[in-house]
Amino acid sequence: MGNISRRNFLKYAGLTGGIAGLASLAGCSGNGDGDGADGDKIKIGVSIWSSTDALGKLSVDIIKKAADILGVEITTVDQGHVSEQVTASIETLCAAGCNGIVVCNSADSEMTAAINTCNDNQVYLAQFYRMISKENSPDVYSLAENSQYYVGAVHEDEVGNGEKLIELLTADNADAFEGIQKGARNIKLEGWTVGDATFQERWKGYKSGVDKWNAANPSDPATLSDPVYANTSSSEGANVTQQFYNTDNTMDALIVAGGGGDPLVGSVGQLKNMNLTGKIRVASTDFLDDLKDQLATGGMYCESGGHFCDPLYSFLMVYAACKGSETFMPKSGDFGKEIKFPYVFVSSVKEYEDYEKYFVDDAPYTDDEMKDLATKDFDALCTAAESLSIEDVKSRHA
Repeated sequence: MGNISRRNFLKYAGLTGGIAGLASLAGCSGNGDGDGADGDKIKIGVSIWSSTDALGKLSVDIIKKAADILGVEITTVDQGHVSEQVTASIETLCAAGCNGIVVCNSADSEMTAAINTCNDNQVYLAQFYRMISKENSPDVYSLAENSQYYVGAVHEDEVGNGEKLIELLTADNADAFEGIQKGARNIKLEGWTVGDATFQERWKGYKSGVDKWNAANPSDPATLSDPVYANTSSSEGANVTQQFYNTDNTMDALIVAGGGGDPLVGSVGQLKNMNLTGKIRVASTDFLDDLKDQLATGGMYCESGGHFCDPLYSFLMVYAACKGSETFMPKSGDFGKEIKFPYVFVSSVKEYEDYEKYFVDDAPYTDDEMKDLATKDFDALCTAAESLSIEDVKSRHA
């Protein structure tokens, strides 16, 4: 009888009288772009913290670009990384008739309801910017492993990201803004949301990076504060930044772990209000819209980012599953597909200008390249994702 979703079973059973309608559907197949295995147009939902902040907008835009090229319908729900809203967004997208969903959840615990909802509705599901931790969330990991609809996850090496940012923060840099060329030693940590899986991994990296610095430089140690959480608003980011400085005005660096969204905007703005721009090194992840100007004026010292194509690959995995591509179809007992996506690191205007030329002024993938990505099996798609860099784009678009 072939693969048939519960949604299409009900639709055809209601329209044509049960088994007779089911038999007629079994002979259908989708051959055109944007058509699923059952011949219907593919509809994919996007559950994201925000589609309007710097990274969120880039993430949704790159998915929409691919969807337009492939003839896929897109529905987006902003959930603010509030647990109840994350789980509700999956229910909303399933009810909207999505064949697949890509989600950026805030905590592993939310994936229990997300996976169960997708299992019940026979909707394919993949994560972007996130990965369920087998170590910290074994029950959730097992649920994903035994799901026939959990496709997999695209995420970054967050421990390595944290270590690299500490390496940049502690090193002298003659190309930086004049007031922040000397390496930092008193680093404050502004966290994202309590329990956020990505923050936990970055935090491991920050601590590991400080340990590595101190082991190599015992007479010139660096310190890292415990995190104070700013959640998802600019006002909280501003409040946490002011709290850090009021408590310890010898701080010379601030890590805003939550990225280039509202908390970072609030923190950078508060430092400016306190006349501390260009006096305290600020590091973060997820490039700000005005990062070049912030690097030039000392508002930012370094940032990791350029990974906004991560959700593109999550989307392509779900698209392939909806199309019935064998190497992407979930198998009970296997966790699913995993892609580790690379970051770009910048700590000077010159480094950002290279990124701007190849990732901002022009998309890192042409329309034809996106069409080609959508035809690849998993191994080839994974290789393409892990190869993405400024040098990779230079070579392809020479």
